Amino acid sequence: MQFLLDAEQRAFAESLDAMLTSADTPSVVRDWSRGEHAGGRALWSRIAEAGVFGLAVPEEYGGLGAHPVELAVAFVELGRHAVPGPLVETVTAAVLLSETDPAAKRLLPSLASGEAMATVAHEGSYALDGDVASTRLSLASDGLHLSPGHGPVRPSLDPARRLTPLTPGGELLTPAPPRARALATARLTTAAQALGVGLALLDKTVAHVRQRTQFGVPIGSFQAVKHRLADAKIALEFARPLLFGAALTMDPADVAAAKVTACEAAYTTARTALQLHGAIGYTAEYELSLWLTKARALRTAWGSPRECRAAVIHGGDRQ
Repeated sequence: MQFLLDAEQRAFAESLDAMLTSADTPSVVRDWSRGEHAGGRALWSRIAEAGVFGLAVPEEYGGLGAHPVELAVAFVELGRHAVPGPLVETVTAAVLLSETDPAAKRLLPSLASGEAMATVAHEGSYALDGDVASTRLSLASDGLHLSPGHGPVRPSLDPARRLTPLTPGGELLTPAPPRARALATARLTTAAQALGVGLALLDKTVAHVRQRTQFGVPIGSFQAVKHRLADAKIALEFARPLLFGAALTMDPADVAAAKVTACEAAYTTARTALQLHGAIGYTAEYELSLWLTKARALRTAWGSPRECRAAVIHGGDRQ
């Protein structure tokens, strides 16, 4: 099966790419890593104005309704530009809140408009960007809670992914949140982000090997280098139809397959990028590191490779 985006979806991706290209996202990422959120908040508002968060919010609460394919299109571009913030968590929160009226009426419009950010975590685990999110949701054994606060920021593999424990307790929004649907949304958007990260790493590495020389010739002319880049390209292109196919069905097993495939492809591409860049790729000052660390972090976010493979084998996640 060949999956092709239609003209409107391609135009949406191109508009997001143009907007994010002009936003100097590497500077935004570095500021976000230091806890300086002004630039990230401004970019967040522009992303919201483009309708990205509304794609997960029902129309009656100010959104555009559920559009998983368009959501995947958007998150590929967000990953391609390494946009920081609780992006996946905000759309996951929108799904969790969609069946919690009157809380949905109170909380969802601000998520769709970009006025608020949300984060989500299982009780006892760390939440992404709990220090900047205004809506903090905790999934406990007795249901979905609105957490009253957060603990100190903890270091993360990806400096732009700032982790905080959530304060236990808080308002019980619903005893039966749509956990399976929310997990599928989280895994789908994480997979899309990872695909975008991998594509960016591949583009940057191809550009680098055309410039870097050894023995008087570009290293991109070496057969071994070509083979490594071809393997990365094939892995990413194989992940693409799985991602959009999963967005069409939203079957938990399909989404888990897309997640593990896209994240493993991005991780493989990151390792190739690091090897071909050499020692400079290790340095935090070099922009490549912003994508390298994200590829590693996304690999285990919302389900490790082992968990996602188990979900595929068993026909979906049983959580």
